[in-house]
Amino acid sequence: MTTAVQVQGQVEAGFEEVRDEFARNFTERGDVGAALAVYVDGAPVVDLWGGLADPATGRPWERDTVGLVYSATKGATAMVVNLLAERGELDLDAPVARYWPEFGAAGKDAVSVTQLLSHQAGLPVPSAPLTRADLIGGAPVVEALAAQEPLWAPGTAHGYHALTFGWLTGELVRRVTGRTLGTVFADEIARPLDLHFWIGLPAELSGTVAPLIDGVPDPAELDLITDPAAKELVLRVVAAMSDPSSLFARVLSTNGALPTPHAATWNDPAIHAMEQPAANGVTNARSLARLYAACVGEVDGVRLLSGAALDRARTEQVRGPDLVTVGESRFGVGFQLPTPASPLLGEGSFGHQGAGGALGFGDVSSRVGFGYVQNQLGASLLGEPRTAALIAALRRALARTRA
Repeated sequence: MTTAVQVQGQVEAGFEEVRDEFARNFTERGDVGAALAVYVDGAPVVDLWGGLADPATGRPWERDTVGLVYSATKGATAMVVNLLAERGELDLDAPVARYWPEFGAAGKDAVSVTQLLSHQAGLPVPSAPLTRADLIGGAPVVEALAAQEPLWAPGTAHGYHALTFGWLTGELVRRVTGRTLGTVFADEIARPLDLHFWIGLPAELSGTVAPLIDGVPDPAELDLITDPAAKELVLRVVAAMSDPSSLFARVLSTNGALPTPHAATWNDPAIHAMEQPAANGVTNARSLARLYAACVGEVDGVRLLSGAALDRARTEQVRGPDLVTVGESRFGVGFQLPTPASPLLGEGSFGHQGAGGALGFGDVSSRVGFGYVQNQLGASLLGEPRTAALIAALRRALARTRA
């Protein structure tokens, strides 16, 4: 139990319980600095922030404080690719090699854009030895991934491409548009929606990001898991995380060159500045919520994807055992879809979580855009209690306000 913090911002009538749960995240669930935003029908109904952006200096989390959101970035990247598809600039069913010929090497000539975005390409980690400088540079890892053989026959299984998703989709977009994915996102999405969201942080904003704080797992949580199957799965995940030679550990660290999640690695300004469309998006909760709100409807006259394009993007491509994360996963065209472990608001939801807690999602049924950004990396063996509590409170609030 920690001391209560002053929660700032506002909520619309009927959403007070969401504010209460946000406050409890600080007193009961370990938050240090965080922000939460919810849009409904294109308008903000929750806009909250509190705590410390940087405990080392005492800098408070303010209205426009931004943080690195890890894989919540993938949702923004998915929007870029699906937007290009809706405009006819690329075909989601076409082979990636149509746009990026070198990618077709080593048996990958038939891998489709949709398969690439739904983690079926068999390229979750580079086979070539690469340094952190190679990864930051981008081109060496892109060339290595294009040349290598897939780890499994593409389209026969899926495994989370935790970091390679960014280099792969980034190069695809560059080949299609002649611009980097971060530039396309800035020009076509962030600027029209007035978002504080960057994939590749501008140099003038270096130093403004709330530093991440490492989380520490609590082994005692294992005793709280009563379902034998669930406990076995958690033990398998813990074992994979602890074994540097496991596919899980190699994927999450890019063979040790880029440990993820890891505060010291990802607080580096050089990591913020590179374009890594899988994992280094810098944003705040308001921008995440606004981004998804503009997918399920209009926000100040801007809508990103038509209903038909969004339906295509949300269509399930894979579901079941994940060759990388050990458990089960479910993906549409770039978006995570609801699962029993992470139901979001229901079958109308789509989005992406980030390692350690960040979450952005939309819901077509309730016309919601949701964003949560924090600096304390969660390490619970029981899932992510902070966002679970916020979503449960939001679900109840929506039921009340629409009764």
